[in-house]
Amino acid sequence: MTTAPAPAPARIRPAGYAVLRVRRAAFLVHRRGAAVAVALTVLLAASCLAYLCVGESFVHPAEALKVVFGQPSPDELVVGTLREPRMVVGLLVGAAFGVAGALIQTVARNPLASPDIIGISQGASALTVGAMTFGITSYTVLPYLSVLGGVAAAALVYVFAWRGGLHATRFVLIGIGFAIALRSVTTLFMTKGDYLVAQQAQIWMTGSLNGRGWAEANPLGLTLLVLLPFVLWAARAQRAVSMDDDTATALGTRLGHVRLGLVLLGVILASVATGAAGPVDFVALLAPQIARRLTRTAQIPLLCSALLGALIVVLADLLARRLFSPTELPVGVLTAAIGAPYLIWLIVRSRSVRNGGTS
Repeated sequence: MTTAPAPAPARIRPAGYAVLRVRRAAFLVHRRGAAVAVALTVLLAASCLAYLCVGESFVHPAEALKVVFGQPSPDELVVGTLREPRMVVGLLVGAAFGVAGALIQTVARNPLASPDIIGISQGASALTVGAMTFGITSYTVLPYLSVLGGVAAAALVYVFAWRGGLHATRFVLIGIGFAIALRSVTTLFMTKGDYLVAQQAQIWMTGSLNGRGWAEANPLGLTLLVLLPFVLWAARAQRAVSMDDDTATALGTRLGHVRLGLVLLGVILASVATGAAGPVDFVALLAPQIARRLTRTAQIPLLCSALLGALIVVLADLLARRLFSPTELPVGVLTAAIGAPYLIWLIVRSRSVRNGGTS
């Protein structure tokens, strides 16, 4: 007498997730996160179309799309030469800042841990402005110096914050101290340099996409493409870092190595973006926190953070071009105007939560 084999135990699916099957592979997809990503993609596409159409001369959307898809159009000069490359730089810079902020905030477990708060952007700025002071103004060289300055600043913050572990509050406070010191170094370089160079550095430090074109977009896009496999690894690795240390260690995660890898990747992304457009403040602070509140996930979603970062920069630059036309504002002025009140609210909210208040 034969007996039927026992049925295989059903796998437990986390609440709020769906299974996406691609041939023989299966992936868990957060339903709300996927819906938010689709909505942000649609908003970003609409914002890009508005960016290409709106300016000193209005371009019909159909003509703008012709230029984007390589078809002949009388608006090729306005759209394809002036607006499109600048928009692409804004998209790439915003996405890089969004992912960088998400990674650093994940490791520090603190919403205040942003590259422009803890000294990374200031380190990139100090070395870049110092190079400008000594006559190095080529945009093919400055991005590499920005990466070097950002990595050096992050290394100093990491070393001084490490005391048998990486404590979130100590990491942020030491980062803020280095940010203040490095900003003073940058100011010193500006006062010692030539007037015209100092003026150019001042505009760069506010974060600006004015004059950016394919010469900046192509190497930036290539760099982000090279870093894409590491970002995919980070999306998986951040799940373990989001857990408490005992649970992550019990699961076999080497927390020290994973945290170092995530921080290094975030620093490189932020420094590359800073080198391309200057330190566009508060994008790396805003995008990850808004993404997490929209998706309501346990960890900060990297894809939504990238989409939100790109959306913030593109919309801010569109307003910067048209708000006081014909005068163009640096995009960093608009992002700072949005981000500064949010930072104040975030600090007040953190204090109220620590004192037992409600959020």
